[in-house]
Amino acid sequence: MLIDVGSGAPWAVLPPGIHDVTIADIADRFATTPHRRWLFEGFLRVVEALEAANCPAIYLDGSFTTAKDHPGDFDGCWDHTGMDFTKLDPVLKDFSGKREAQKAKYLGEMFPAFAPNGASGTFLGFFQIEKFSGQPKGILRLTLPIPKGATT
Repeated sequence: MLIDVGSGAPWAVLPPGIHDVTIADIADRFATTPHRRWLFEGFLRVVEALEAANCPAIYLDGSFTTAKDHPGDFDGCWDHTGMDFTKLDPVLKDFSGKREAQKAKYLGEMFPAFAPNGASGTFLGFFQIEKFSGQPKGILRLTLPIPKGATT
């Protein structure tokens, strides 16, 4: 369920908080048009890459998780606790050029969740604020590893 936070927010967003989901939940709720399914396929590639590096959780955000008709991409962050960075796709460590390599390969942008993001704290905190209104909003958490056969 999406909510209107008002104060200039152009579309409905997730209610405040961290919402645990499955791959199927994300597909059912947000991969609802051909364009959204295309973005979702990119997100599934990120899931596979992060799972290979033993990432424990991925947080999904951006216009993909809103009521925006045609989101440009997805955004999010990943819990880097206990990860094996030698197994992490180097593209996910490349933040140059406005994350062009990530966008090209995965169709979205992902950041380390607990890394500092300026005055706002961490990326996990940053993604829980609606950027137009400054109001709190929610984010999705996908716990890894994904059970075999569960990636639509």
